[in-house]
Amino acid sequence: MAIDKKQVEEIVRAVGGKENIEAATHCVTRLRFALYDESKVDTESLDQNDLVKGQFSSQGQFQVVIGPGLVDKVYDEMIQITGGDRSSKDDVKAVAGKKQNPIQRAIKTLSDIFIPILPAIITAGLLLGINNILTGPGIFFDGKSLVDVYPAWKDLASIINTIASTAFTFLPALIGWAAVKRFGGSPLLGIVLGLILVHPDLLSAYGYADAVNNGTVPTWNLFGWEIEKIGYQGQVLPVLVSAYLLAKMEIFLNKRVHDSIKLLVVAPVTLLITGFLAFTIIGPVTFAIANAITSGLIYVYDSYAALGGLIYGGLYALLVITGMHHTFLAVDVQLIGSQGGTFLWPMLALSNIAQGSAALAMMLVLREKKMRGLAATSSVSAFLGVTEPAIFGVNIRYRYPFIFGMVGSAIGGVLLTMNNVQATSIGVGGVPGFLSIFPNKWGVFFIGMAIVLVVPFVLTVLFGRAKMKKEDRSESNGTGTESKAVTSQSASGGVSTSTTNTDSNQRTRSAAQVGNEAVNTLEIMAPLTGQAVSLEQVPDPAFAEKQMGEGVAIEPSGNVVVAPFDAQVAHVIKSKHAVILEHASGLQVLIHVGINTVSLKGEGFNMHVEAGEHVKAGQKLLEFDRKVIEDAGYPLITPIIIPDGQDMVERVEVTTGDVTSNQNGVLKVHLKG
Repeated sequence: MAIDKKQVEEIVRAVGGKENIEAATHCVTRLRFALYDESKVDTESLDQNDLVKGQFSSQGQFQVVIGPGLVDKVYDEMIQITGGDRSSKDDVKAVAGKKQNPIQRAIKTLSDIFIPILPAIITAGLLLGINNILTGPGIFFDGKSLVDVYPAWKDLASIINTIASTAFTFLPALIGWAAVKRFGGSPLLGIVLGLILVHPDLLSAYGYADAVNNGTVPTWNLFGWEIEKIGYQGQVLPVLVSAYLLAKMEIFLNKRVHDSIKLLVVAPVTLLITGFLAFTIIGPVTFAIANAITSGLIYVYDSYAALGGLIYGGLYALLVITGMHHTFLAVDVQLIGSQGGTFLWPMLALSNIAQGSAALAMMLVLREKKMRGLAATSSVSAFLGVTEPAIFGVNIRYRYPFIFGMVGSAIGGVLLTMNNVQATSIGVGGVPGFLSIFPNKWGVFFIGMAIVLVVPFVLTVLFGRAKMKKEDRSESNGTGTESKAVTSQSASGGVSTSTTNTDSNQRTRSAAQVGNEAVNTLEIMAPLTGQAVSLEQVPDPAFAEKQMGEGVAIEPSGNVVVAPFDAQVAHVIKSKHAVILEHASGLQVLIHVGINTVSLKGEGFNMHVEAGEHVKAGQKLLEFDRKVIEDAGYPLITPIIIPDGQDMVERVEVTTGDVTSNQNGVLKVHLKG
C-alpha cells in the first residue's frame, strides 16, 4: 500500500515536531518514540490521521500504532522527513528510561523482578486455597474441617500444602534469581544466594520472635563478634539488597579477572563476600527495616482500618494505571511472610471485580457494536483478575465507569478492613480471589463481592443512560454534541473503526498469488496448539483494543508456529518473533508470538521461512524457546490479527477454546464479492 507523505508529516507534527523527538524506532506494528516533552503531543490530530490506528504512552515511550507491513514504510518516510538517525529498540528504551523519575524507575525495577516469579506465587496461592477448603473448620461442618470428618483426605491435604508452601518457603531463592538477573548478574548465583539465606542450619525467621522471648537465638562467634544465626524466610528486602550487591560485584570481577581463572575466582569470591555481608550487615539492617515497615502498616490497619480500606480499595485502580501496583506485590509477600496473611490482596481482588462490573455495565449504555463487544469481553477478563483490557479499553476512555468502579471498590475496601479480612497468599485476583481468603472470612468477602458487582454496575448504567439521553436531546436541537462525543470517543481511546484508503487502487487480489481459486470465505486454522482467547485478554492495548484489526489470541501450550493456510510469506520480522502471511485472495494475516518479545532481538526464536517463500498449510514457520521468553518476563500469548485497511474483508468471526495447530479453525474471514 502506498503511503501519503503528508500524513507522515502530520504524524511528526502531532508528536511535537522533529525537535521534540529524541529517538524513534519501530516494531512490527507501531512507531515507538522517546519524546522530550509528551505534553506537546496532539492526540486529536493523530486520531484524525488515516495511518494511525491507535496511540498510548507506556514506560516513557509514546507509541503510535500503524499496523504490520505499513509501519516500515511510515518509519522510513519519517526518517527522511526528520533527517534523524535510525534507533534500535534498546536505544529508545534507554532514552525513555532516563526520563522516568527515581520513583518510576524503582517501581519498574520491582515490576521487572516480581512479574517473572508471579506464576509460581499465584500457583502456590491457588493450591493453598484448596488446602484451606480441605482443612478450614466450619466450611462444610459445624466446628470441624473436611479432613476432620473424613480423615482419609488428611494426607492428600498435607501433600497439597507441601507443594503449595514450597514457593513461599524458598521465596528468597525465587527473588534472588529474578533480582540478580534484573541487575545484570548470573541468575544461578541469585538462586544460590537465596538458598543460602534460608539454609536449614539457620533459625527460621518464623521462629525468631519466640526465640528472642526465650533467649534461645543461636549465634556465630567471629573472634568475639556475635552474629545472630537466623534465616530470612518470607523476607523481601534482605535478598533484594544482597542480590543487587552480588550482581554488581560479579560484573566488576568479570571485567577484571582473566578468562583463564574466572571460574575459580568470580563466583566463589562473589558468593563468599555477599553471603558474609548478608548475614553480618545487610540482613540485620534490612530485617529491622522490613519489620518497621510491617509494624507501621499493621498499626495503620489496626488503628484506622476504615480509612485504610477507603484509600487503598478506592485508589488501587489508579495504581494499575501508573504501574505502581507492582510495588505492593513486595508488601503483600512481606506481610504473608512475617504475619501469615495480607489485608491488601483482598481489596485488590474486589477492585478487579469493580472495574469489570463497570465495564460490563457499558454494554447497556453504548450503542456501537464493536465497543459493546469490547465491554463484554474485557469485563470477563477483569472478573478473572486481569483488569488492563477493561480499564484501558473501556473505563478510562469514558471516565465515569472508571470512577464508579473506584467508588464501589472503596466501599468494599472499608467493609473488608473493618472485618479484618485477610488472604493467606497471593492468588488470582477477581472472582477466584476468594480461594486466597481465610475461610472463616468468606462470608464477609462474598458480601464485598456483591457490593463491587452492584454499585459500579448500577451507577454506571444510570449515569451513562442519562448522559446519552442528554446528548440525544442536544443532537435533536442541532448542537451536534453527539457527533462531537463520537469524535472524542475515538480520540480518547485510539481505536479506529475506519479503514485506510490512501491507496487509490482498491486491493482485491495480490500480485503474488499462490492459486487461482475464487474464495468467498477463508477459514484460518490455529497456527499453534493451546487455548484460543479473545483479543481483549492480551496485556497490550494495541492488541486488546483492536487498534490494528480484528483477530484472536492463543495461549500456547507448545513452541511451534505453523502456517494456518496455503500462503506466501509476505514479511519476516527481523527479530524473528512475528511473520505476515498472504493468501491468494490478497488477505494478509499477522502472527505475533508473545508481547514485547521484539526486545529479545531474536533470542529464543528460530525462523524456518523467508520472505517471498510459498508455504503449505501446516508447514512449520518458526519455533520459540518458552523458557527464554518467560525468563525475560514477557507473556507468551500470541495474537493472530487480520490487519485493518484490507478492502476485501467484509467481516471476521472468532472462535475460542482449546485448539490444536492446523486442526481447529480460530478465524473465519468473509470476503466481499
